[in-house]
Amino acid sequence: MSASQPPQTSAVPTLLVKIFGKDRPGITAGLFDTLAAYAVDVIDIEQIVTRGRITLCVLVTAPSSGVEGELRSTVHGWAESLKLQAEIISGTGDNRPRGSGRSHVTVLGHPLTAESAAAIASRITGCGGNIDRIFRLAKYPVTAVEFAVSGCETEPLRTALATEAAEIGVDVAVVSAGLHRRAQRLLVMDVDSTMIQDEVIELFAAHAGCEDRVAEVTAAAMRGELDFEQSLHARVALLAGLDASVVDKVRAEVRLTPGARTLIRTLKRLGYQVGVVSGGFTQVTDDLKERLGLDFASANTLEIVDGKLTGRVTGEIVDRAGKARLLRRFASQAGVPLAQTVAIGDGANDLDMLNAAGLGVAFNAKPVVREAADTAVNVPFLDAVLYLLGITREEVEAADVHED
Repeated sequence: MSASQPPQTSAVPTLLVKIFGKDRPGITAGLFDTLAAYAVDVIDIEQIVTRGRITLCVLVTAPSSGVEGELRSTVHGWAESLKLQAEIISGTGDNRPRGSGRSHVTVLGHPLTAESAAAIASRITGCGGNIDRIFRLAKYPVTAVEFAVSGCETEPLRTALATEAAEIGVDVAVVSAGLHRRAQRLLVMDVDSTMIQDEVIELFAAHAGCEDRVAEVTAAAMRGELDFEQSLHARVALLAGLDASVVDKVRAEVRLTPGARTLIRTLKRLGYQVGVVSGGFTQVTDDLKERLGLDFASANTLEIVDGKLTGRVTGEIVDRAGKARLLRRFASQAGVPLAQTVAIGDGANDLDMLNAAGLGVAFNAKPVVREAADTAVNVPFLDAVLYLLGITREEVEAADVHED
């Protein structure tokens, strides 16, 4: 038998040994010490501890019939001595193979109610899926759990759960299982109202005393009366004559979204490359790139002549199509396949980018964006995106402590 072929255990008599009770150090070692006396082979192990209660399951080959009764008696006696419960079930072979079509389903709740969990589990079953394992990723500031699902394809499952999530008010992300989930990736995010809490054009407008007029142009664009490029030129024109010193003032006023630093810091530790694309201005995004250690940044550029804003932008316009184009450019420069990219945004001008990415995340987005994206995050913490990538809160905090 080659090393690549799994051992054939389908016809081998096996015992499933289950231990329940109050957790304490030494239980797992004690069980295996007990089993070692009967020269059994370990086929599978599962252990979980919830609120101080342990559930330990070990699948082993059955010993010869002459000593199986002794093994059972010994295990029960050992368990009773520790005030634990034991159950031993005879059977044949290993676990049945997982079905094809494997996915990771991440559910974020604030809070996560039993009703919501029931609805998600029911919809998975309705799609023909089986829940093989459930694991908690975070308990605060949101509850995040991950379901390992098999038996149905990722795309129809994602569609069904997106509908369910919208109805019950939780966030659900569905990604295909496999090695690619652990591969080096690229994450690109929008800036205004995504990585930062502000709209940069409004910060500049406040210094120019034209906030209301900028808001009018923005509203016209949202009504479809102006496209993004038209609205950009119209709004920037209102800034003509501002002293260039306003750039430093706006930079100081920018407020990062809660969790933004944690998201970027954690992804960089994992070898991700991180970038931003913005319909705002390089005068702000370049500063963010330097401060946060970003790999890529692209935005529109305010023209400054003789120390004054001219009311014009220069260079390539970053609009809806431009954001998707930049995502592809960054991926090429990073050497990352487009399927391995993650994009985050909140507005309609982010839709092309979200649809082009391997995983598009609508962050506190407009309804049309939530409906079109792969998944939506509707809690005010940007680092909740980490849970969609299978990263636990404990891992994040442990890394922070180690670095400190």
